Order: sequence, then structure tokens, then C-alpha cells
Amino acid sequence: MASRELETLYQQVILDHAKQKHGFGLREGSSGESHQVNPTCGDEVTLRVHRSADGRDPVTVESISWEGQGCSISQASASVLADLVHELPEEDLRARVGAFRELMQSKGSLEGDEELLGDAVALGGVSRYVTRIKCAMLPWVALEHALAVR
Repeated sequence: MASRELETLYQQVILDHAKQKHGFGLREGSSGESHQVNPTCGDEVTLRVHRSADGRDPVTVESISWEGQGCSISQASASVLADLVHELPEEDLRARVGAFRELMQSKGSLEGDEELLGDAVALGGVSRYVTRIKCAMLPWVALEHALAVR
């Protein structure tokens, strides 16, 4: 696929996730919560981690729920993140956060691992715009903080 076609596809993925927010709406029964704000633009997200209650080892995250306001990038980022967090061990989630952070720091030089990051690779182009990286990272930072809560 030509790079222009791919960029158009990625833009559509971002817009779709910003409109159809997966995981949106805070649910009860969370075992960790984080509220993050991007002071540069005013984007906000509150994210809750819902861990498995059956005592599995390693600890498994069943899902996340979130609410927030802000630009389409921060909203789409939270939505794609919600799609990635189904029944995963916490260490796998931390690896995905690390891979996404690396993608955001790449200044457009990395494509991202679609198998690991799913639709989040569509946000890779954001890494070329320093002022937008924080928008994309906001829910991922909230996830890291919420995972630290026990």
C-alpha cells in the first residue's frame, strides 16, 4: 500500500476511534485508577483498571474503562488502548506501553508492531509533532499509574 493511502487509512482509524470510543464510561469494581491532564492543551483522562478477581498468577487485567475530554488524538488513543487490554497479564501491558512510548519517541522513523499495538500503530504519525505526543501518551501514562495502584 502506498504511503499516502496508508496515512489516509490511519487518519480514518483515528477519527473512527475518536467517534466510537471503545471502553468509554467509568465502570465500578476497579482495582486502580488514574486521572491525567495534559497542561499544554487541556486534554484529560480518567482511567480505571479492572483486574481479574480470581487470584490468577500472573495478575491479569480484564479490561479498562475511561472517560475523558480533549482532542481526537487523546480520545482515539484511549479507545485503541481499551481494545488492547483484554485478559492480559500486567507485564504484557507494560511491554505494550513501552512499545507505544518507543513509537511516540521515534519522530516518525518507526512503523510500530501492529501485532503488539493493534490500531495504536495508526497514531505513529503523531510522533512527528512534538506538541501532539503528550495527547497520544495521556491514556497510556494513566494506565501505567493505575497499574501501580494495588
